[in-house]
Amino acid sequence: MQSLANAWNMKASSGSGLCPTWIVIVSSLIFSPFFCTKELPGALLEHPLGSSRNHISGGRAKPFAMVGQCTTIGHLPPVQGQMTLMILLSARDLTRQFDAEPVFAGLGLEIRAGDRVGLVGPNGSGKTTLLNILAGLDEPDTGVIDTPRTVRVGLLEQQPNLADERSLWDEAAGGLQWLYELQRESETLAEQIGQESSKTLLTRYDTVHATLEQHSGFQIDHRVAEVLEGLGFEAVDFHRPLTTFSGGQQARASLARLLLTDPDVMLLDEPTNHLDIAATEWLESFLVRARPAMILVSHDRFFLDKVVTRVLELRPDRLDSYSGNFSAYRRQRSERQERLGKQARKQQDFVARTEDFIRRNQYGQKHKQAADRIRKLERLGDIEQIDNFSVPPMTFGEPARSGEIVIEAIEISKGFAEPLFEDLTLRVERGQRLGILGPNGSGKTTLLKTLLGDLQPDQGSVRLGHNVEPAYFDQGIDQIPDDLDLVEAVRPPNNPDVTPGQLRNLLARFGLTGDIVLQHFGHCSGGEQSKTALARLAALNANLLILDEPTNHLDLWARDGLERALCEFAGTVLFVTHDRFFIDQIATHVLVIEEDRCRIYDGNYSQYLAFHENNEADTSQPQPVASNPTASNARPVLEPAETDISQRTRQFPYRKAVEIEAEISEAELRKEELEEQMADPDIHRDTDRMTQLVGSYEIVQDELEMLMAHWEESIELN
Repeated sequence: MQSLANAWNMKASSGSGLCPTWIVIVSSLIFSPFFCTKELPGALLEHPLGSSRNHISGGRAKPFAMVGQCTTIGHLPPVQGQMTLMILLSARDLTRQFDAEPVFAGLGLEIRAGDRVGLVGPNGSGKTTLLNILAGLDEPDTGVIDTPRTVRVGLLEQQPNLADERSLWDEAAGGLQWLYELQRESETLAEQIGQESSKTLLTRYDTVHATLEQHSGFQIDHRVAEVLEGLGFEAVDFHRPLTTFSGGQQARASLARLLLTDPDVMLLDEPTNHLDIAATEWLESFLVRARPAMILVSHDRFFLDKVVTRVLELRPDRLDSYSGNFSAYRRQRSERQERLGKQARKQQDFVARTEDFIRRNQYGQKHKQAADRIRKLERLGDIEQIDNFSVPPMTFGEPARSGEIVIEAIEISKGFAEPLFEDLTLRVERGQRLGILGPNGSGKTTLLKTLLGDLQPDQGSVRLGHNVEPAYFDQGIDQIPDDLDLVEAVRPPNNPDVTPGQLRNLLARFGLTGDIVLQHFGHCSGGEQSKTALARLAALNANLLILDEPTNHLDLWARDGLERALCEFAGTVLFVTHDRFFIDQIATHVLVIEEDRCRIYDGNYSQYLAFHENNEADTSQPQPVASNPTASNARPVLEPAETDISQRTRQFPYRKAVEIEAEISEAELRKEELEEQMADPDIHRDTDRMTQLVGSYEIVQDELEMLMAHWEESIELN
């Protein structure tokens, strides 16, 4: 605040007053604590229209705090031509430690205009700390940050605290106050020109009007509404006080403000948290078209693939840079790891041969050559290696086998003030992994709890099948008391005799080892709590896992481990998540809640999207097919049907498509083996053997034709 006071005194002592726009900008800063910008030493803050200048000296300008929040005078509008500088932000030799424990050391980076950088690393590696340092909210222990003096840096924090009575609209539009002020000034100037025209007024009016046009100042309300609606808000929410919104909704409001403010560099810490799939896809499109450079921290692999053009991998002692999106990063990292591994092995072989030569010749006739090779070894540097990040070897054990029908729901409806879903008939079978999709507030969690039996449907009935043992993962992780250490937190109530050693081994399977298992659950990070809750699920040895947002707080590598564990799980899984990559890896079916209706689709998220794209391309409506003989909800088939499929009769016994696919693969393998044998010239000379092979080949061909027909029927009628 002292820097602002000094600036005010300097301007006042110069004899010229502050222009109205400058006053509005300063006043708006006091009430806009949701993202932070910084100015570097000697930064010259200049309004694009005019006369107000303020010079900050004496080191980096410190953010001034309002009720525990942070903001600075960096909210000034963009300066004309400031993007001619290519390097917008750079850092050298950044080091940060807490309680004598280093988080990272020696980091350096450059962010250029147009960069969209994904910052990746395991939980606890310092990603948020690095963003806070780059935004000026934290100071490095060593290192230098350089930014051109006109560049504005904006930070989206993971958990903003919006505790005042402003409306959602005022919060989102807060970064555009200077444009609102210009609108009012333009109107005032137009009135003055109508009464008394002068060259000064006309010049000022032209300047104001040109600036408004340049920054879309005549469409401010449209821009604000577009961003709020894109992030999932409805028009009826626009003028509600922020205090009436949940924490997730407040985070979306903070994101809307940052997007509208349009700084030169955006630092986005988990921007897709609290967004449903539709809002995430809207944000992807917005960021790809956006002007600012950006650094993104996210565990959403689809999001990183769509948005980023470069990936920085945060290591304790460096930042490794990879070009391209997240998939390209993983491919390049694997190739680089393999290449460096080969180089290291060659070097080890060279060292071993050289040391052997030295031992044999150090005191013989070739002692000079041995001495020369000793010097070569001394000059030989180590080849850097890329260690794999730890993927927890999660497993959910071998549960008891349930009946074929795991859950049967008949014409169930549920709602509170408004209906969430109506007349849903659903049969979940053993081995299925059903992902439930829908917008925020559509009733996904309510549906899970209704199917589990924790909530009673308003109408209809739900029945669990024979020998079904369910276990529930709550996204709020409210089932574990905060005062339990992790060992006791995972102790299964149905098996109190399990030993602490067995529980430690269980926690280790989920990446929790060492002293961390003795900490109280309430003192652990979000990622550690999620892993503990998943380990507790494994301890129950259930054959039906019901998971509500299981990937929350898990880093990329823990998500990989969870995906693998669920794919190997022999039971049944129902889950809700907004992680599209996770759905693609796990789901055998998806249930989509759309406008109070539920529709079931075979396959994963990408197959669901492909069906919709094909459906939109074809003006004809696809014929629905019942999801099971008693189901009333429609299941679209992947290809539009020419006749009513629901009226067809089966030619083959009921079997799962995935089981038939396995047999098709085996038959194709046998066919290839027979073709190889029949191509052998030696076999041609053996008439009896050749006749036998031809007969076997014809049998396999007939079997394949039958299996393909059976598979097509299962896809259409199951």
